[in-house]
Amino acid sequence: MSLPHAILTALLEKPSSGLELTRRFDRSIGYFWPSTHQQIYRELGKLEAAGHVRVLPAAQPARGRRKEYEVLPAGRAELTAWVALAEDPRPVRDPLLLRLRAAAVVGAPGLTGELRRHLALHRAQLAEYLEIERRDFPPERTGEEDRLRRLVLRGGIDLETFWTGWLTAAIDDLDGSAR
Repeated sequence: MSLPHAILTALLEKPSSGLELTRRFDRSIGYFWPSTHQQIYRELGKLEAAGHVRVLPAAQPARGRRKEYEVLPAGRAELTAWVALAEDPRPVRDPLLLRLRAAAVVGAPGLTGELRRHLALHRAQLAEYLEIERRDFPPERTGEEDRLRRLVLRGGIDLETFWTGWLTAAIDDLDGSAR
């Protein structure tokens, strides 16, 4: 149920077309709630049918023009109600962890190489998040919206820091046991 809420959030930040939403997802929300162009357009249709968003009236003819969406009061109320809900944390569901468990049973040829590949990916993601923090959240940006957005970003930074540390230790452990 969270993709519609992610879209409502993005549209409340700035009315946008489906293409603009997709681009914005790629630069922000998509880091923690990824979705495809098709999923976004499908959800926009559902949100419009539910009366949560509408297409903004156009100053120019509709042919060839991108539809720009805005959130209606019912959509804001839905998002407000959703934000207030209690929700339990979800368990980690990571295929790499399951593959490590399976490797304990069937063996693990090449597993260290896969761990190194994951480590490189997590280091790159961590570097990207740190650059976003440096670029978009200077110390003088202290407004409530900025503080909340930065908290989300810090969550991503902390997760990537965890993964890089855990993968480094796992590789060291496996390399040490191979000697």
